[in-house]
Amino acid sequence: MYHLLLYLQNYFRYFRVIDSVSFRAMAAFLTALALSFIFGARFIEQSKKFFRSGVRPFTPDNHLAKHNTPTMGGLFIVGVVLSTIVLWCNLSDPHVFIILATLILFAAIGFWDDWSKIHKKRGISELHKWMGQLVAGSLIITLWYFLLNPLTTVCVPVFKDLNPDIGLWYFAWALFVIVGTCNAVNLTDGLDGLAVSALLPNFATFALISYCAGHIVFAHYLHIPFMATAEVAIIAVILLGACLGFLWYNTYPAQIFMGDVGALSLGATLGLIALFAKQEILLAVSGIVFVGETLSVIIQVVGFKLFKKRIFKIAPIHHHYEKLGWPEMKITIRASIITIIVCLCALMLLKVR
Repeated sequence: MYHLLLYLQNYFRYFRVIDSVSFRAMAAFLTALALSFIFGARFIEQSKKFFRSGVRPFTPDNHLAKHNTPTMGGLFIVGVVLSTIVLWCNLSDPHVFIILATLILFAAIGFWDDWSKIHKKRGISELHKWMGQLVAGSLIITLWYFLLNPLTTVCVPVFKDLNPDIGLWYFAWALFVIVGTCNAVNLTDGLDGLAVSALLPNFATFALISYCAGHIVFAHYLHIPFMATAEVAIIAVILLGACLGFLWYNTYPAQIFMGDVGALSLGATLGLIALFAKQEILLAVSGIVFVGETLSVIIQVVGFKLFKKRIFKIAPIHHHYEKLGWPEMKITIRASIITIIVCLCALMLLKVR
């Protein structure tokens, strides 16, 4: 399969007339966007036949209007991303292979869950989902270790000389980042356009960071370990284009939902890109919306078990604001504004020599 992809890339070599990173990144972004616009409506029509979803349990009553909206739009996003990577990325770069494996493995877990929800009226058990994520994450980290032998230091923002080497514990940390990010994005995916609107500035931020990390001059000046490559930056831009194209159909009122197949795969890939750039702590800053959504669920569960009291009207927190009477679009737009602000803050926190 790998050799077939290399052959196809060579066959379409006229797509790479100018082999500069900036040209390929812009061309890849436009390609992902164009594929989304060309094939998006057709995918939605097919999804109406096979992927209609019911309303999620424990959601506000106004979500009843979303009944039978097609889901599994993440299949479309992943398809656009894979097609664009074949055209514009160097498939011999191990980073590309690892990212492809991450997208496919976590999309498979999400597909299993979404398919079960549609055809069995309930998703897979939380235990099966967590086990699948842990196994997939462990496979990705093992590939990363044997193909690239990554540094085991953690880059702490702001503090110039604070880069602790945690040895083999780094791989447990990397697993936590990948699995934690994919679940955080999944929890955020509860309103039309919410998750994808928060993903867009994050992919843009880590595209820029990866571009800098892939150039030794910038990497030295910004105190970034030389780990990521230009291909990682291009893939982040491809993800940006694919998500922006999907938002065209996912914005309120949504014509299609991304489902677990999209949320898990995109979240895991975002976490992996942050690890490649050695800036995973900054992800907690740029992804503050994802962090807030996750914490709201943890606080709600702990509060109820310990004190028999609900801290929020309903969790995740975006549903709490719905219960307070906020329109869905207002929640989504404000979350997008917050994400843009914190992404700028994350870039400001990059360590400078």
